[in-house]
Amino acid sequence: MSMWSEFKTFALKGNVVDMAVGIILGAAFGTVVSSLVKDVIMPPIGLLLGKVDFSNLFLILKDGATPGPFASLAEAQKAGAVAVAYGQFINNIISFFIVAWAVFILIKGLNRLRSQFDLMPATTTRDCPFCLSKIPIKAVKCAHCTSDLPPSASAPEVGR
Repeated sequence: MSMWSEFKTFALKGNVVDMAVGIILGAAFGTVVSSLVKDVIMPPIGLLLGKVDFSNLFLILKDGATPGPFASLAEAQKAGAVAVAYGQFINNIISFFIVAWAVFILIKGLNRLRSQFDLMPATTTRDCPFCLSKIPIKAVKCAHCTSDLPPSASAPEVGR
């Protein structure tokens, strides 16, 4: 088998395509969350804290070609200053918690759906009514106490 045909077989497998779709949707979701934090959540918080723009909170470690003070992080970076952008870090932490919360809600909803539609595997054992040992559902005689068992709802009828 040639390398090209092996690659096509790998790339067109269902789980690889599903993974690619997940990565693309994850990137789009990340963009939406970043915009939500930057454009919707942080402006009111900054306003409540005295008109602070978190994305422009920074600490200059070393001046660049042009000495400070700098009005914005972009201005400091343009001048070549070495700056710690802790405001961006705060925005990223908030974004992380929003994504984590959204994933939690999604998984919780999927688990609720799974339990509603009983997507769990069917039970394969039952208790012996005489000795209470676990036995296969279709058993007609207990392997532990050798009692004859009444048929279960899922066991086939066996002539006695």
